[in-house]
Amino acid sequence: MSSLDVMVVAGEASGDRHAADLVQALRARDPGLRFFGMGGSHLEAAGVERLFDAREVSVMGITEVLPRLPRILSILRALGKAAEARRPAAAILVDIPDFNLRLAKKLRRLGIPVAYYISPMIWAWRRGRVHTIAKRVDRMLCILPFEEDFYRDAGVKARYVGSPVLEQLPAPASPEAFREQLGLDPARPTLALLPGSRESELQRLLPSMVQTARGLAADEPSLQVVVPVAPTLREQDIRAGFAGSGIEPVLIDGRAPEAVGASDVAVVASGTAVLEAGLMQRPMVVIYKVSWLTGLVGRLLLKVAHVALVNLLAGRRLVPELLQEEANPRRILDEVRRVWRPGPEREEMITGLTGVRGALGPPGAAARAADEVLQLLPRPRLSDTG
Repeated sequence: MSSLDVMVVAGEASGDRHAADLVQALRARDPGLRFFGMGGSHLEAAGVERLFDAREVSVMGITEVLPRLPRILSILRALGKAAEARRPAAAILVDIPDFNLRLAKKLRRLGIPVAYYISPMIWAWRRGRVHTIAKRVDRMLCILPFEEDFYRDAGVKARYVGSPVLEQLPAPASPEAFREQLGLDPARPTLALLPGSRESELQRLLPSMVQTARGLAADEPSLQVVVPVAPTLREQDIRAGFAGSGIEPVLIDGRAPEAVGASDVAVVASGTAVLEAGLMQRPMVVIYKVSWLTGLVGRLLLKVAHVALVNLLAGRRLVPELLQEEANPRRILDEVRRVWRPGPEREEMITGLTGVRGALGPPGAAARAADEVLQLLPRPRLSDTG
C-alpha cells in the first residue's frame, strides 16, 4: 500500500486525546496513512509527526490570547506552509475554532479536503460562523446529538458520530474501588478538583477551589483532595496553589474520570471535562472565570440557557453553574455541601446524569469518524495492497 499524508491539528488536552483515538482508528483501516501537524502527548504517542506542541496555542479569552498572539500567528503560518509543501490528502482539524477556521481557509485554497472533529460550540455563541464553516469545511463530525441538525440546516455536511468520551471512560465501579486504583484511602471522604487544562484556567480557578477544600475540611477533618493533572499543566504549579492552605492534594497524571469516580463530589472547570465528569455519575459543581472583558463579550453573545454540557444535554439545570463572580469559595462550598451527603438533591442529580449518558448513544465515535474521513481520501486506497 502506498503512503498518504494526513494533517492533524489539535489544541487542548481533550482534543488531543480524541484526535489520537481517531488517528489510531484510521491506521487500523489504512496502515499506509502517515500523519503530521500539531498536538499534544497523545497524538505524539499515536505516531503523529508533531511540528508544534498544542500547549503553544492553548489559551482562551481576549486578554489571555493577546500576549501570545504573535507566536500563535507564526504557528498558523507555518502549518499553512507545511500543508502547501506536503500537500496532504486531507486535514483533520480538532476544536480550537479561532485557530483552525483560519487554517481551514488556507487549506481550502490549496484544495485540501477538511474534516472538522469536535465541532466548535458556535450554536452557543457566534452562530454566524456556521456560514464560514460551510465554505471551508467538507465534513463536520459532531459529538453532541443536537449538532448534526444545526449544521445541516445551514448547508454543512455533518454527521453525529457519537461522544468519544464514552469509549475513554473506565468501567463502572464504586468510589472506594476508584480510590484504591488511585492510591487513595478508600475509607476517607474525597473531593475531586478539576481546574481545567490551560494555565489561565489554573490561575483563575484553582484559588477558589483550594479555599473550597479548606472550608469542606472544616466539616470533614479526614477529607482527601484529588486533582488530575492535564498534560498541558505542570504539577509544581498546582502544588504551589495549595501552599499554606493546610491541604495536601493527591495529584495524579491525567485520569480525570477516575478522579471523579473516586469522589463524593467534584468541582469541575466548565468545558469538555464536564461531560467526562457527568458520565461518571457523581455529583458535581461546575465553575468558570475569564477576564472581565471576555466575560462581558460572552454574556452579550451567548445564545443558550446553560453553559455546562450536561445541562445542555439534559435541557435543564441539572448541575449548578457558577460563573465569574459567582465562582467564589462561599458559593462553591454551599453547592458542594448541598449534595455532599445522601438525600433527595444528590439522588436527583445522579439520576439526571444517568439520563444524559443514555442520550449519547453507543460508544464507537472514533471508528465512525474514521469512516467519514476515509471518504475524503483519494480512491481506491485499500486496493493499493495489490
